[in-house]
Amino acid sequence: MHPAIGIALLLTVLQVSRGQKVTSLTACLADQSLRLDCRYENTTNMPIQYEFSLTRETKKHVLFGTVGVPEHTYRSRTNLTSKYNLKVLYLSAFTTKDEGVYTCELRVSGQPSSVSSQNVSVLRDKLVKCDGISLLAQNTSWLLLLLLSLSLLQATDFISL
Repeated sequence: MHPAIGIALLLTVLQVSRGQKVTSLTACLADQSLRLDCRYENTTNMPIQYEFSLTRETKKHVLFGTVGVPEHTYRSRTNLTSKYNLKVLYLSAFTTKDEGVYTCELRVSGQPSSVSSQNVSVLRDKLVKCDGISLLAQNTSWLLLLLLSLSLLQATDFISL
């Protein structure tokens, strides 16, 4: 085998083995929408494909993604936002009929064997409100700002603790 081919093959294998990994999938209720936060580690520069699905009564329903074809009943109800290592799916008008096991699945494009996924079981009456967890889970800089503000207000004798 030519050495250049061997090196190219080794680099391809290393790239795929590093890939991506879903680290968490959480669900909460934002107004009347289900919000699914899919957090992941991405250690490849290859494109990543994704899919959000719902399994209800042993039947898989594709909600949104680049892998499977989303079912017609969910197309008008879903919205996706994507940030660095986070994909957030909103399912509007969430009811008890939408309860089940939700899955976030990631894979490296062109590599069907490099799949990583997480599941979360969702029951409407067990869901927490998103507002209660999003401040603490996503951004703790507000707490630092509050503590600094208290010190500044105390230093200027505006308040006494």
